[in-house]
Amino acid sequence: MNNIFDLTGKTAIVTGASTGLGQGMTLGLASAGADILLVDHVSSEETLNLVKALGRNAEQFVINLMEDNAVQTVVDKAVEVYGKVDILINNAGIIRRTPAIDFTEKDWDEVMNLNSRVVFFLSQAAAKDMMKRKYGKIINVASLLSFQGGITVPSYSASKGAVAQVTKALANEWAKFGININAIAPGYMATNNTQALREDPVRSKAILDRIPSERWGTPADLQGAAVFLASKASDYVNGHILVVDGGWMAR
Repeated sequence: MNNIFDLTGKTAIVTGASTGLGQGMTLGLASAGADILLVDHVSSEETLNLVKALGRNAEQFVINLMEDNAVQTVVDKAVEVYGKVDILINNAGIIRRTPAIDFTEKDWDEVMNLNSRVVFFLSQAAAKDMMKRKYGKIINVASLLSFQGGITVPSYSASKGAVAQVTKALANEWAKFGININAIAPGYMATNNTQALREDPVRSKAILDRIPSERWGTPADLQGAAVFLASKASDYVNGHILVVDGGWMAR
């Protein structure tokens, strides 16, 4: 049974790999045997060292994914280093917290660009390589706000709704090419993105009171989901949004 979760010989691109959820999922893939290209706009040195400590190959690639031609550059780099792309985790994202009445066009455009536009076009670029072998696993990072509206995060909610829908749309078109496109929707996780919420005693209590597990999630909580969706274990799972939220949506 363990063999269907084995990623030995597989190569992965993980965006936003330097910290948080990206780092957690990267370590999950590496533990299962994958070699990884770590993509971020800042150094991923810490993640790089952790992957190498697990005995896997890793290389970091510092790039701004919102620049012209960046997505193709990332795929080209992965092919240059590893010869192929088997797995893509679209994790990179940003959030801007402002009441909707005051939200700026700049904040709207930047969030939508990285969180949804880049997800689509990086998936497209990776899929062109995957189609050569009729094999690939694309994992997008959605959110509870793919299902809910949120408060003071209108562009983030819109972008994560788009992630969920594009996941389904790509599965409809690319499943016949041996590519699985699914998404993980994390619940409330202890990362940089939620620092403001965790430091607000009123909001933090309200959130924890609704989570049946009675705790914030951690990057390690996504490792199993990432390995499942990246491995043979999920070969007949396509277009699915896997919620990892400690039970939040059950409430």
